[in-house]
Amino acid sequence: MPKLPVIKPPTPKPILDQLTLNLPLVTQQMVDFVGREIRRVGLSRAVVGLSGGIDSAVSCYLAALALGPENVLAVRMPYRTSSAGSLSDAQAVIDDLGVLAETVEITDMVDPLFERVGIGTESRGERLRRGNIMARQRMIVLYDQSAAFGGLV
Repeated sequence: MPKLPVIKPPTPKPILDQLTLNLPLVTQQMVDFVGREIRRVGLSRAVVGLSGGIDSAVSCYLAALALGPENVLAVRMPYRTSSAGSLSDAQAVIDDLGVLAETVEITDMVDPLFERVGIGTESRGERLRRGNIMARQRMIVLYDQSAAFGGLV
């Protein structure tokens, strides 16, 4: 029986070499998308909940690039146990972009409900309930600010 040739497969490229992005192109596509979608609903302004984290920071940058910083309202909504670092990180984004900014403290809005329904901080379930209530209160604030500012959340 004849011998078949042994074919050595090519050495695969490292995965990171295969994941290159054209960052200027991707950024422009995201900026265009944000601007197009906001204008599609008849608006030219945006309201962004700015926590100091990466997701909200990127959203704020994209909105400012798409609409101009004068058309973006960044809203910080700390709770009494929020870290000072989060507020300062959010402020750094505001300062860098020159967007409009408001700070709405939510402690006085949510603490009465925590007390009313008896939610403490001891168990994981209680912390989850507190987090859910705070998230919903923050959205109430954002939608209110959206109506006042005339911008899309």
